[in-house]
Amino acid sequence: MSSEEIERSTARVRFPGISPRAYEHPVDRGALAVLRAVPGIGPVLQAVAGAFTERGERLGYLASSIRVSPKQYPELDRLRLEVAATLDVDPVPELFVQRDPVPNAMTLGIDKPFIVLTTGLVDLLDAEGLRFAIGHEMGHVLSGHALYQTILRRLMQLQYGLGWMPAGYWAIRAVIAALCEWYRKTELTCDRAGLLCVQDPSAALRVHVAMAGGMDLTQVDTAEFLKQAKEYEQVEDVRDSVLKLIRTWPLTHPLAVVRAAELQKWAASEEYRAILTGEYPKREDDRPTSSFSEDIRSAARSYKESAAQSEDPLMKVFNEFGDVLSGAAGKVRSKFTGAG
Repeated sequence: MSSEEIERSTARVRFPGISPRAYEHPVDRGALAVLRAVPGIGPVLQAVAGAFTERGERLGYLASSIRVSPKQYPELDRLRLEVAATLDVDPVPELFVQRDPVPNAMTLGIDKPFIVLTTGLVDLLDAEGLRFAIGHEMGHVLSGHALYQTILRRLMQLQYGLGWMPAGYWAIRAVIAALCEWYRKTELTCDRAGLLCVQDPSAALRVHVAMAGGMDLTQVDTAEFLKQAKEYEQVEDVRDSVLKLIRTWPLTHPLAVVRAAELQKWAASEEYRAILTGEYPKREDDRPTSSFSEDIRSAARSYKESAAQSEDPLMKVFNEFGDVLSGAAGKVRSKFTGAG
């Protein structure tokens, strides 16, 4: 480790006992609350989870990938341990490096989550970029996302086997669509976790630029890259808005420029600065069951604020979506679960 890296590591803030609610994006919590309230989704998720063994998945990576340790990818192991210490994640999840030229990272497992990085991602990012990426995945672990991520991955594999059964296929597609909507929101949450680990908004932005196609970052202007997000947002034709919806709904990740702009906005917020100064909710104060209504209201406010600030014509049409979401979701919850 260079003297500059040691200095940065010493100056980096840690967050003992931090609750994921400190940085979770409100639409992440709201989408998960709505997902859990969808009639019949519980048995489907339980059946899919029970049809596969987590042990088998881990053994698969153990047999075909490199498990990071002090003797295998020691620099990645150092980052793994430092990131876990920053977010106070214990036990520290295992980390595997998988041969795949496509840059990607994922968190899998139900009872004992583990993290997988592809060689494409390791080759693409510098040390601080990898710190952000591993911190992002640790955010998934801390927020308990791995259960639904694993189920989504299994369902996406399962749907191909059900293609010859129209009813079965469309039932699976409906669940996958709901999970994808939630998963896109978790990425916004976990980008925030990654930023808390790297504590350098420019390093996080470089990751988003690299994932969008920035091979030589000396030839990419990050300010110009963020202008793309503004241009994407400012379409003037409702037809373009519809095309954006069609393009987005089957994706598991938000589009690169959208993610970048969303995280840079949070990096400039009072909320982020407060966390850095030690003002954040602790896990010890979390309640075993969060308030469904509170999560929905929070998500509704976020949707409404985004719609009000958006220059997308379709978002302006849906400017009252926050109020509709809050009322409709509460009715769904009351009707099918008897809860308020």
